[in-house]
Amino acid sequence: MENRYAIILAAGKGTRMKSKLYKVLHPVAGKPMVEHIINRVIETKPTEIVTIVGHGAEMVQEQLGERSQYVLQAEQLGTGHAVMQAAQFLEGKQGTTLVISGDTPLLTAETLDHLIEYHQGKQASATILTADAADPTGYGRIIRDHVGIVDRIVEQKDATDEEARVTEINTGTYCFDNEKLFEALKKIGTDNAQGEYYLTDIIEILKADGEIVAAYQTKDFEESLGVNDRMALAEANRLMRARINRQHMVNGVSFIDPDSTYVDADIEIGSDTVIEAGVQLQGNTKIGEDCLIGAHSRIVDSQIGDGVKVYASVIEESIVKNAADIGPYAHLRPQAEIGERVHIGNFVEVKKATIGADTKVGHLTYVGDAILGKDINVGCGVVFVNYDGKNKHQTIIGDNSFIGSASNLIAPLTIGEHAITAAGSTITDDVPVNGMGIGRARQVNKADFAKKFPYLNDSLKD
Repeated sequence: MENRYAIILAAGKGTRMKSKLYKVLHPVAGKPMVEHIINRVIETKPTEIVTIVGHGAEMVQEQLGERSQYVLQAEQLGTGHAVMQAAQFLEGKQGTTLVISGDTPLLTAETLDHLIEYHQGKQASATILTADAADPTGYGRIIRDHVGIVDRIVEQKDATDEEARVTEINTGTYCFDNEKLFEALKKIGTDNAQGEYYLTDIIEILKADGEIVAAYQTKDFEESLGVNDRMALAEANRLMRARINRQHMVNGVSFIDPDSTYVDADIEIGSDTVIEAGVQLQGNTKIGEDCLIGAHSRIVDSQIGDGVKVYASVIEESIVKNAADIGPYAHLRPQAEIGERVHIGNFVEVKKATIGADTKVGHLTYVGDAILGKDINVGCGVVFVNYDGKNKHQTIIGDNSFIGSASNLIAPLTIGEHAITAAGSTITDDVPVNGMGIGRARQVNKADFAKKFPYLNDSLKD
């Protein structure tokens, strides 16, 4: 098999983005654009990947890590100049080189494979990935001769009126014979409207040398979208999310309203799960089978088991086991682990806590830095008081316990199995197995005191 190489162009700052974040690091469906690109490139099985970095070089390198080699394009002098920087790694090597921009996140590995295969089948020195655009404004045009052979690429700023009417556009992705690529790069100049080294000029140079130049047209224009501003970024997100949701539906997931459901790349969802409108599934999240993720829930970096129901709640960096139900309006903060068949009700917040199977935390409760056993009932308005102003402390509650409503559990604290706390108690000492903790003042009634209370005084005189 012929050696394959890839050059990823990721040096531009992206001034039209008007952002402190470098262009290729802007996220599409939860991942930086350049992350999408390198993942698709890796699927084509290249021998070497070279990423051209410039603005934000350290951040791009941190994102891509050891999956690529890097070359700094210190001065931004055009796409041709960017590719020249890869010579130290690739010049003189035999094989096929894919050149791809880091701001085209919608390209698929399938399209890239077809491009490479077409290039090799034609024995071409260069093959351009093209697309047919309803509105080609802003794109370089593919100019063909009278028999349909590619003659040259003309940039928008350099196009005549006739050339500007051409709808076949250059996507900015190419395949080259690697040796001929670097030979031709030595011949390009800056005689154009931008005064830059255009990579597209290589096409004319190769043609003048009698080399074969081909063009492979993708069937899906959407793949060619280059992201240069916020409008294009929003469109790339819309298209990517539609693609992601469509694939989940093919795999047996039901979306009530796919257009208003936001699922990041690489999210896993089991079959027969129902995703309602307004749901956001983000990061490294896995949803099991037969789940219901209710409208406007947000789940981030979490693992959700089978048969789980989530109603209008937020779950972050947590684990929810089979058949549990969450919400509405619950918040699982990082390191919450919810056991099988657990009920977490409305306005309950859980943080860094493990809750055992069949336990119920119904409503208006905060559970933090705690270990709860199995089959516990936690009443309304319970507060796990875990912070003393300097340090966090843990509360442990044994199986089959009953925590009365409005209990304040002052950590560090252990409540034994089958134990009870009386409603309205502030519990500061451990409660033994089978015991009951009561921490409240004895009620005293004051006869006729209401007559002295200013708020009621006037009404009682009437």
